[in-house]
Amino acid sequence: MPLPLTKRPEKDLVRPGGVGLDAVQVVAFRRRLMNWYRTHARQLPWRGVNDPYRTWLSEIMLQQTRVAAVIDRYNDFLAKFPTIVALALATEADVLASWSGLGYYRRARMLHRAAQFIVREHAGKLPSTALELRTLPGIGEYTSAAIASIAFGESVAVVDGNVERVLLRITGRPEVATAAARSFVQAQASMLVPRRRANSEGNPPGDHNQAMMELGATICLPRAPLCPQCPVYGLCKTRGEHLTPARPPQRSQPASYLLSLRKRGVITEVLLEKRPDHASLMPGMYELPQLPEAVVEGREPLLRLRHAITNTNYYVRVFAARGPRDRTLRKSVPIAEGALHWVRTSRLGSEPLTGLARKALQRLDVMEVRAVRIDAQPDLPDEVHLPRPAGAADEWNDDDFDEL
Repeated sequence: MPLPLTKRPEKDLVRPGGVGLDAVQVVAFRRRLMNWYRTHARQLPWRGVNDPYRTWLSEIMLQQTRVAAVIDRYNDFLAKFPTIVALALATEADVLASWSGLGYYRRARMLHRAAQFIVREHAGKLPSTALELRTLPGIGEYTSAAIASIAFGESVAVVDGNVERVLLRITGRPEVATAAARSFVQAQASMLVPRRRANSEGNPPGDHNQAMMELGATICLPRAPLCPQCPVYGLCKTRGEHLTPARPPQRSQPASYLLSLRKRGVITEVLLEKRPDHASLMPGMYELPQLPEAVVEGREPLLRLRHAITNTNYYVRVFAARGPRDRTLRKSVPIAEGALHWVRTSRLGSEPLTGLARKALQRLDVMEVRAVRIDAQPDLPDEVHLPRPAGAADEWNDDDFDEL
């Protein structure tokens, strides 16, 4: 149902029974959107830059990751790898360590390989068109369009989840995963992108695409959209949440891990497990050694937290190896010899840790928590509804949710 409104921003231009935006609506949409964006756009470190590498890096980092989580990591990554050449010359382990905490580590590996390809095949210069960008590792249709329009001014539409939601609501269409629906959204998005004139100042295509994504991220939210604040409310046929198919339920799974520390003089070390290089998920990353559930039955954990990876919620317990029971727990770790490593706690910040390992070690005060300063407007997070396992105590905190 449409949300009740006490004030309409502008005169309605909705065509009853229409299926898309006409020429008059396109002009009105662009004007209202850009007027709003110039006033309300968040100040983010990758906006207003004149370096295609920085735009590329931000787009890769922002894939399936919230803005607030990217801001600090983005600046740190650039401080260590300020250019494409610097990134290409780095080791994969160093790149993964700088990426640690953002999750979806395949992005970091593809970014690294693409930098090496650019140095080798393009003299260290990022290609300037969406078509050429698609030839690079880890760059698909969305990312190539975003880089080409924002960094180089190409008149190509960027369609991410936010843009798709805006266009479906504007045109009054339900969210359905069909080729026809995707084609319709792409056509509408392409029609809205302004053409850049050879002698024009600024970057109309890039600004428009960023404004579309900003509208979906801050106003046209998946749930409880802020319709009274929407600059294109008068063009919208839905005016509220639109019909969406039910999402498949998240799976819940327990997981137990070992925390084992040792002292060597003034040095403290923690026992970590290195995932195999051939692993399908997070190869080569360090994590806490996992324990069989049968071994920890009846024991009180040192830490409980909740962690989400794709469609599974892991209810995690971390057990400390102490006293005479230490050997029992240590010997219960089902891992091949040579995969366990003692790592200095002072070096954890430079090691490629999984997101779960980083979070657990920080909450246990084994690893330093760096202060994150965010001057921009905070993200407006989606609601998160996670199933609670049977018999779980109140120790399971909703704040313990994040994504790999």
